[in-house]
Amino acid sequence: MNDIRVNRLLNEEQAHEAKDLVRGLKDRHIQLIAIGGAIGVGLFLGAGRAISQAGPGLVLSYALGGLVTFFIMRALGELLMHRPVAGSFATFAEEYVSPWAGFATGWSYWFMWVVSGMAEITAVGVYVHYWFPDVPQWIPALITLCVLYGLNLIAVGLFGELEFWFALVKVVAIVALLLIGPAVIIFGLGELGTTASFTNLWSHGGFFPTGVLGVVLTLQIVMFAYQGVELLGVTAGEAQNPERTLPRATNSVVYRILVFYIGALLIIMSLVPWNQLSPNESPFILVFDKIGIPGAAGIINFVVITAAASSCNSGIFSTGRMLYTLAQFGQAPRAFGTVNARHVPAAGITASAAVMLLGVVLNYFVPEQVFVYVTSVALVGALWTWALIVIAHLGYRKAVAAGEAAPVSYRMPGSPYTNWFVVAFLALVSVFLGLDEGTRVALYVAPVWFALLGVGYQLTKMLTKMRGRVANSAP
Repeated sequence: MNDIRVNRLLNEEQAHEAKDLVRGLKDRHIQLIAIGGAIGVGLFLGAGRAISQAGPGLVLSYALGGLVTFFIMRALGELLMHRPVAGSFATFAEEYVSPWAGFATGWSYWFMWVVSGMAEITAVGVYVHYWFPDVPQWIPALITLCVLYGLNLIAVGLFGELEFWFALVKVVAIVALLLIGPAVIIFGLGELGTTASFTNLWSHGGFFPTGVLGVVLTLQIVMFAYQGVELLGVTAGEAQNPERTLPRATNSVVYRILVFYIGALLIIMSLVPWNQLSPNESPFILVFDKIGIPGAAGIINFVVITAAASSCNSGIFSTGRMLYTLAQFGQAPRAFGTVNARHVPAAGITASAAVMLLGVVLNYFVPEQVFVYVTSVALVGALWTWALIVIAHLGYRKAVAAGEAAPVSYRMPGSPYTNWFVVAFLALVSVFLGLDEGTRVALYVAPVWFALLGVGYQLTKMLTKMRGRVANSAP
């Protein structure tokens, strides 16, 4: 690695961020963005399919995935305390792994969120069918994308405020389930009162009714559900007090999400036996409908639409910032490295939203299969990004040991063993993608994507050398 080049680029990136970006995200914005980014279709819609595959044993998948997510977030938190920049993943991979790793990580993260955005607008189309079953799925998907694109062009402070309230709606809905569900079970309230029981967790084929393989096959859905917690890193460049807010957000987001996911799933499968839940329907809507609260199902349907729109909103935000960072390193077109009068990277946001239009096209041609396809493909980018976070963390720790980087007080526990545990787990999840016909498409897309990255990286190197020669030859 060319340390002089990397240090120069890192200094230039921080200088550009100080001039271009506005630290308009408050502590409460950071907290809710980190939580809200990970509470979307993975829980509200994907949980139905996951429950049908694993039954109550699904909670084991979420617990294991949550443990891995905890280590990833602690590694990321330590890196962010060292250098709080907007392009965190690409920056850390560039600095502590290699320029190729930085290039591949930045573009893979962009790819992950663009494809995830397709999944989120797909979910909006699915949810709208609850009220308007005859409306084509692609129409609400297109409307959602256009509205969110417009919102992201305004200002980072407005984005943070909107995302705060979007995320709060999701959190309130899950807390309501955690409070109402036990009351229904204990006091026998509503339509479910006579059949709801905690014994439903093991009385319909056992706690692992589909065996260990059933649990294994849900790891793809589980890890997709946790996708978004790393969004905390992208907000670092626009956080008002990163040294104070980022550790607090990192510490709290993991255990809160574990409570929301595992707690919500245990209540749902206690209220309704797992084998009575449809893989194609949100279990949240079904449960609140059967509880008997007037208008509850419609309210929850609105909540899950908000959840999907919120996650897509975060995706548009993060992809614009990642293209901005890649442009600073000379790894994306220079236009993406500019901001508009409102200090928003409008060119990157526009390009990302334009690619997300492919999700609208898929909703038109393959509305039934599109959700499984895009979530599987998005997970490839997430697995790569998460792996590079913990690998870059290893590089940072080596630099600290060699006296080449300053240590921070916020540290990842168990390193380096926990780093390699995370890498091994993520590699295992990528293998499991091939076990299911619906998720296997990701393994077909991954080689093509990384081949394109290889070609793109070589082209950027050539262009950088050409620009250097032109600059040196200029009078």
